[in-house]
Amino acid sequence: MSSAIVVTGTDTDVGKTVFCAGLTRLLDGVYWKPVQAGLAGETDTETVRRLGELAAERVLPETWRLRTAASPHLAAEIDGVEIDPHALALPPSGRTLIVEGAGGLMVPLTRQTLLIEVIAGWGAPVVLCARTRLGTINHTLLSIEALRRRAIPLLGIAFVGEAHPENERIVGSLGKVAILGRLPHLDPLTPQTLAAAFARAFERESFSSPAARSASSRRLP
Repeated sequence: MSSAIVVTGTDTDVGKTVFCAGLTRLLDGVYWKPVQAGLAGETDTETVRRLGELAAERVLPETWRLRTAASPHLAAEIDGVEIDPHALALPPSGRTLIVEGAGGLMVPLTRQTLLIEVIAGWGAPVVLCARTRLGTINHTLLSIEALRRRAIPLLGIAFVGEAHPENERIVGSLGKVAILGRLPHLDPLTPQTLAAAFARAFERESFSSPAARSASSRRLP
C-alpha cells in the first residue's frame, strides 16, 4: 500500500468525505483533512470519524479550520487569516494516510496557489472521485488531464452514485485510467451500510501503486 493517498474530486459535493470514511476503514488507515472551510454542523473530519468508526488517534486535526463554507482562499480572508501552502506538508503516520482535499483540484488555497499545486508537491498518488450522472465525462477527463500535466500519479477513478455503465466505461477508455469501483448512494447511510457497500465495490489491492496493477484491474462494478 502507498504511505499516503490523496482523495480529491471533480467538484465539490461528489462524495469524497463518505468515500474517505470507507477507504480509511478498508485500509486501516489514518485520515487527514488539511483545510476545512465551513464549520456549521458536522465537519468532514467528524463525519469520517463517525462513519468509519475510527478511534481518535486515527483522525488527525485540520491544519486550518475556517468558519465560512466557501473557497478556502475566500474563507480564510473572511476569517482574517492566510493559508500558508508551505505548512501543508504530509504528516508522518505509521499507517496509510488518507488525505481529503477541499472541493476540486483547481480550488484556490490563496490568491496565488491552487490545491493541485500542493498535491503535486506531495508526490502522493491520487484517487479521483467522480459522480456517475450527466456531466461527469467532461469534468472527469479534464481533471485527469490536469493531474497528468503535473505528473501527479493517479491510482484511478472512484465513481459515486447510481449505476451508469456507459459513463464509467467511456471515462476509463478515453482517460486510459483504472476504474476502481462505484460506491452507490446509501439510504440509510450508517457505518455498517458503508462498510458493507465499500467492501463490495472496492478491493484493497486497487489502492496499491499504479505500476503494481495490470490492465486487468480495470473493472466496472
